[in-house]
Formats: sequence, C-alpha cells, structure tokens
Amino acid sequence: MSVYLDCNATTPIEPAVLELVMKFMAEEFGNSGSRTHEYGNRAKVAVQNARDQVAKAISADREEVIFTSGATESNNLAILGLAAFGENSGRRHIISTEIEHKAVLEPLTFLRQRGFEVTLLPPEPGGYIDPDRLMRALRPDTLLVSVMQVNNETGIIQPLNEICNRLIDHPAYLHVDAAQGFGKYNGPLRNPRIDLVSVTAHKIYGPKGVGALISRRRGFDRPPLAPLMFGGGQERGLRPGTLPVHLIAGLGLAAELADKEAAGRQKQCEEYRFRLLKGLAALEPEFNGDQEWTLPNTVNLSIPGLDSEAFMLATKGLIAVSNGSACTSQSYQPSHVLKAMGLELERVKSALRFSWCHFTPPVDWLEVVATVQNVR
Repeated sequence: MSVYLDCNATTPIEPAVLELVMKFMAEEFGNSGSRTHEYGNRAKVAVQNARDQVAKAISADREEVIFTSGATESNNLAILGLAAFGENSGRRHIISTEIEHKAVLEPLTFLRQRGFEVTLLPPEPGGYIDPDRLMRALRPDTLLVSVMQVNNETGIIQPLNEICNRLIDHPAYLHVDAAQGFGKYNGPLRNPRIDLVSVTAHKIYGPKGVGALISRRRGFDRPPLAPLMFGGGQERGLRPGTLPVHLIAGLGLAAELADKEAAGRQKQCEEYRFRLLKGLAALEPEFNGDQEWTLPNTVNLSIPGLDSEAFMLATKGLIAVSNGSACTSQSYQPSHVLKAMGLELERVKSALRFSWCHFTPPVDWLEVVATVQNVR
C-alpha cells in the first residue's frame, strides 16, 4: 500500500479520538437538547467539555465557540453572516487575498454580486501577504478583513500578528480561516484582535463533518452575525439543528491533544521533512513559496520537465500526493494560488504538494526517485 502524503487534504484519526467518537455513537447517544433524563444531560456535558477544549486551544471563552459542520460552513457563516450588518451600516468593503480557499473566495463572489466591493490582495512571490499592502487597501467603510492562517497548497504561514497590529485602530472585523493551522500553530490564533476563527476537525486527526467558528467578543459585544439557517435556536441561534455529540466530542479531544502534543508532533514533522527533501534532492526540485515561512508538515515543489499528473501516475502504489486542493481536484485547474504567486504556467502544472504528520511511515525515496527518473 502506498504511503499517504496528503495530510493537508485530511488526516488519519487519532485512536483515542476514534474510541471517544464510537462511545458517543454506540453508548452515550443522547440528544444534548434533552433536559428530562440523564442521557441528555451527559450529552450536554460532553458538548460543553468540547467547547472548553476548543476554546482553550486558542485562549477563547466557551461561549465564543459555535459548532458547525466544518471550516467551509464556518467561513460562510463568518463572511455571509456579516452581510446584513454591512448593508445596514453602509460598510460594504471587504479585503481578502487571492490565495484563499474556495470556501472563502466563493462567498466573497456572492457578496460582490450583492453589491459589496471586494479587494483581493495578491501575495508576495514567497506566497505570503504584505501587511503594508493590506493597510493601503483599508478604508473607513471596510467591514471585514479575511486572511487565512496557513495556505493549504503551499503551507505558507501568513503574518497574522503583523496584520492584527495594523488593524488595532480600525473597526473592521478580522476573520481567519485556520483550517490548516489550528492544532499545528495555535500561537497566532490567540491574538485577541482576531474576531472570527474557522476550524475543522479532520485536519487535526479528528472526524470529518464537524468544525467550529470562534466568534470573539470585543468587550461585551459579539460580532454582529446573522444566521444562514433557521429552526431550533441551537448554538446561540446561529447554527440550528441537533448537535452531533459524537463528532463534537471528537473535535474537542482532537483539539486538546493537538495543543498538548504540538511540540513533539512538530519535531517529528521537521525530521520527516529533512528525510523527504534529502530523498528527492536527486530530482532537483524547485520549491514553490518561501521555505522560511512554511509549516514543517508541508512542501510544494515542482520537478523540472515532469508534469504533476505524470509524477502521480508513476508513483502510484508508492506514495499518495496531490497537485492542489482536494476541494477542487475533481476538475483539475492550474492552482490559483501558485498563479497568484507569479509562477509560470509550466511550473504550476508540474507542482506537487507533499503533506505529512506524526503518523506518516517512512518512504523508500530511492525507489520513488528511480521510478520517476524512468518516466522523466
């Protein structure tokens, strides 16, 4: 079986998390909204415990955690949920970046059609956003700034603390899509200037189908979000529906373990990165993005003279890698992220994303290189 090197798409589940999810599916199956018996009470306690675990990871309060189906829904709630306030207050300008995930770019396109003005900042050649460029784009009527924490394709870390510092005296809400950074690099997410944080469980060794939007208060005021769905009033009226207690419990434990074990996991990923780069050196790869700004579990590279599809076909059965975001891979188009970074089309077409984790087993890189050289 091939070695899985696509952890930015999704991760294997932690054994302890899997055990907890199964417990709440098979044994503790109560509805957390049921107040008349112990099954419901135990489910409610589990949800509140998970809320605390997610909140603690980024120094938030439990009341600021809104459970969702994942980062895509969280992004939509954060962005579209501010629309009515923006229209009523006359603040219809939004700033984001050209390298965001489609779960941010597509809601922004919808708001543009609704009359909002959207400024998309290009990245520097290294793949990160210049905070000074953001400041120059800022206007009195800017409602929202939405910048991802870590790019899903390149692993490039965005300068969130610098962006927060630039926004100290501006009322714009700051939203961060932290799908790739939460649980791996929590430090910047603890900055109290970040108003809205989108996270998901399946990128941090938890179950698919659950995530959260952290909606931080400014003093006593919550971001003025309006719900996208109605019925039931759960999650402070922002996300109605019966809570999936088993998934929420899994997210909570995954968040807690990721925070506690962050240093050890990072060291393992750094060591794995060293072996991977040493193993692929004979192919003379070109790195896409400034490697000084990259999380230790990701590398995006192009192999001169070899299309990415040819690489993946040749190495099938040895390693499993990707050539872009999993959310757009069904109809492959050249990466909008790499194009925004100014890379030539041929280099974009040969780009490959390798992403791993503390579970990833060793790879026989000599065999991989020999296989690739035979088709190059």
